[in-house]
Amino acid sequence: MATFATSEQLLVVIDPLARQADGESVRIAKDVLSAGAATKVCLPEGPQEFARALARRGARRPVVVGDDQALVRAVGLLHRQRELAGCALSMVPVGGVLSLAGALGVPTGAVAAARAVLEGAERRLDLLVDDSDGVVLGGLRIPPVGFPEAGASPAGATAVGATAVGATAVGPGGSAGPPGDGDDDTDDSGDLGGVSRPWLRTCRSLVRTLVPGRPARAATAPGPSRLRVEVDGETLVDLDQPLEAVSVTPGGSGLVQVEVQPVSVGAEAVPLLARGHRVTVSGADFRYRADSGVTGPVRRRTWTVRESALGLVLPPTA
Repeated sequence: MATFATSEQLLVVIDPLARQADGESVRIAKDVLSAGAATKVCLPEGPQEFARALARRGARRPVVVGDDQALVRAVGLLHRQRELAGCALSMVPVGGVLSLAGALGVPTGAVAAARAVLEGAERRLDLLVDDSDGVVLGGLRIPPVGFPEAGASPAGATAVGATAVGATAVGPGGSAGPPGDGDDDTDDSGDLGGVSRPWLRTCRSLVRTLVPGRPARAATAPGPSRLRVEVDGETLVDLDQPLEAVSVTPGGSGLVQVEVQPVSVGAEAVPLLARGHRVTVSGADFRYRADSGVTGPVRRRTWTVRESALGLVLPPTA
């Protein structure tokens, strides 16, 4: 476990979402880091500038200020640049989703995390790398077919700012009227031979009230998956057995731990467990959750564990 001198230079890359989410925590982290080491601060505006800052870090030790997605993005970039082996990455968690950072041992407070950057030690962690050169830090899970994705709105929900069918909208001049009043090109209060036509507005309002809106599509209930799961070339479960879920997590010592939960029929099904270096999942289109993100659909994916591939700076007692 390597420690670092306070005279070491740091490259502090601050994710734009962190600046928007919690500018005060970003400022605190910058102040603590600048007081303890020579720092160069980068404020990328997008993924390309983020990648360019990491690629041009030189001898500086990179520090990512951001959420879980910023951490995964940085690790993925360093992996594709084939520079993970000689790089110790630090993180100050700021933003919305920080569960991955906490699970890896990074303090979730700005001050504590910044101090860990200055006073902590490098710990080598196993990493999952898939056949598309993607990385997984904390683990992944394949949920049942049709399971709602993170951030998806339930079927039939009304979006914010949308007007519901039959609702009353405020028309021009503050008058209450049916949806669409004030936007119609036809003048409802026009005259024909000096006679006004208020009955036209009444008829249109009645039609909008009586005509039913388009019915919302019913939500699809989650169903079992039919997947083939292989560990080091040996089939753990095949397509003929319906599954509730599959989880894959780094198990330490260069091994990955696989848990397959079959569908319970009558009595509760016993999970199938296995450990190995490589896991392949194939079958019908499936999605998987990895490090708080959702990927897919894919029909085949292989993950291989890379022992001690990631160097992450953590508190000495973590």
